[in-house]
Amino acid sequence: MNTGSPPRPRDVPNTLGLHALIWADHWDTEAAERSIRLTADAGYGLVELPVLEPDALDLGRVRRSLGRAGLGVRCSLGLPFDADISSADAAVVARGEDLLNRALEASAELGSPLLTGVLYSALGKYAQPPAASRGGAAGVLRRLADRAAPLGVDLGLEVVNRYESNLLNTCADALRLIDEIGRANVKVHLDSYHMNIEEPDFATPVAQCGPLLGYVHVGESHRGYLGSGHVDLAALFRALVDAGYTGAITFEGFSSPAPAGLGTTLAVWRRLWDDPGDVAVRAREYMESLLAAAAGARAAAAPPRPGHGTAAPRPGHGTAAVR
Repeated sequence: MNTGSPPRPRDVPNTLGLHALIWADHWDTEAAERSIRLTADAGYGLVELPVLEPDALDLGRVRRSLGRAGLGVRCSLGLPFDADISSADAAVVARGEDLLNRALEASAELGSPLLTGVLYSALGKYAQPPAASRGGAAGVLRRLADRAAPLGVDLGLEVVNRYESNLLNTCADALRLIDEIGRANVKVHLDSYHMNIEEPDFATPVAQCGPLLGYVHVGESHRGYLGSGHVDLAALFRALVDAGYTGAITFEGFSSPAPAGLGTTLAVWRRLWDDPGDVAVRAREYMESLLAAAAGARAAAAPPRPGHGTAAPRPGHGTAAVR
């Protein structure tokens, strides 16, 4: 779809992003370049690029495409079961650490200030609760954070539902792991699709995160058009505005056929749209409207300042003069 390159959003406090896989049913350098171009055409300020297989992309070409499009970038991945750093198998943990290190190098080369996603376990359904030791997850992520810091890259731990990990299903889970890792460049990544399943509401986890909230995904209950499901996105955006969150907010949606592997992992069985460009533009417009409404509500609720709509009382004018 060619949208005629609409103007980028200017009247919202956050950069709005789009997950690149909305455009793709496979993933390689050409698909990445096409996704970058179409994301810019849809009026977004950044694109989220998966680095599931970091060596599969020509990173120089992709970075040049980002520069031509004028887009910011965030990188993400979820670990496979044979590279699960929460495993009790040392060889599996080692494969996971190697994959994370290569993904970090790719993120830095692409200019992403964040490597995020399910970095702490496999992305998929487990048959048992996590081991008490949680395998080597905290140690691997501590070393990864130490490598990321001089590169100017933060790590995001995406909190996902019980069917996509057994380790971090709530914001509180993520905060406990971050405390165990003990590094300042590890942040929480919240996602409305998963919060809608696991959290009691939207305001509580946003408030719990405070300054540790590093990234936000917005997705509907069925992963389709925003506003057509039952996720209370207005409540989420009010919580973000009230918390003073100024980071990126990225729309993530999926429709069948999804890129190889993810369709099965995420159970993307239905075709939820025919025109990804229409989904993308409508999502941006919807998020802009929610941000504007939340900002307006906060401004209306704020008490007026003296000299801004009210006059400070003077002695003898409605108050008793002090003698």
